[in-house]
Amino acid sequence: MEREKKSYNLVIGIAALILIILAIAIIGYFVSKPKPLVIQGEAEASEYRVSGKVPGRIEELFVKEGQAVHKGDTVAMIDSPEVRAKLAQANAARSAAAAQSSKARNGARSEQIQGAYQLWQQAIVQEDVMKKSLDRVSKLYEQKVVAAQKYDETKAQYDAAVAQTKAAKSQYDMAVNGARYEDKAAAQALVAQANGAVQEVESYLGELYLIAPADGIISAIYPKVGELVGQGSPVASVLDVDDIWFTFNVREDYLHGLKQGDGITVIIPALDGKEIPATVNYIAVRESYATWKATKETGMYDAKTFEVRAVPTQKTEGILPGMSAIIKQ
Repeated sequence: MEREKKSYNLVIGIAALILIILAIAIIGYFVSKPKPLVIQGEAEASEYRVSGKVPGRIEELFVKEGQAVHKGDTVAMIDSPEVRAKLAQANAARSAAAAQSSKARNGARSEQIQGAYQLWQQAIVQEDVMKKSLDRVSKLYEQKVVAAQKYDETKAQYDAAVAQTKAAKSQYDMAVNGARYEDKAAAQALVAQANGAVQEVESYLGELYLIAPADGIISAIYPKVGELVGQGSPVASVLDVDDIWFTFNVREDYLHGLKQGDGITVIIPALDGKEIPATVNYIAVRESYATWKATKETGMYDAKTFEVRAVPTQKTEGILPGMSAIIKQ
């Protein structure tokens, strides 16, 4: 009887030991079981910088941070006295070029034309007088009354009078016809050049009013009223909340099952875990100097990090840039 009791206790002890070992094994399995991989990223959106081509001082801001704007809305106004001064200079240069063109087109003044005509008439009279003198001397020369020297001198004076008449006629014709075609064309080109300069400065005047390049929300305003801004310096940022995507940084050994065109489900914790369908549209390696990581301490190879982007397949209200996004496994 005593032996049977000992055998029974031994069996119970062995069974209890087996149960304890089994329980420890089960607990160890669940404890050591690898946790499901969590790939976390964040929502991002297109952001536009509002900047101008003209340096100056912020005269007025028409928006505030967080305010919704539409494409073409005025965001700020810049005061630039230098641009207005350049416009005055360009207008003056255009006026001067227009006056030169008008002068070349209209020709000489009436007084100048009249003066050239009188000189021409005077040369004609002088030529006529010298022609009569030459005729008289020629007859006397033929009769051998005067010497050849006298005839030659009179002939030279007559030829000079003829040349003087032609020169006076040329001056008169030039005064009547005005400037040459090339001079008129050059003057007209100067007018066109001056008009271009005025248009250029006027375009800079338009740049004094900075407008929103797209619909969105003013996410940041950098300068304050009265501060100076340089050429191309950003004045404000416009966030396009309708152009949302999700960005994930994924180590290359976790990329299996993720390729361009794949459909995934993204969980947004900020929206009470709302699930949003999305499509992978971009996969590219990140800069290696900041993203490589050894897969093991002993180091079999260095794993690089890839940037994975996905765009929602449907519009979802409430998503804002910066919200956490988790890929549903």
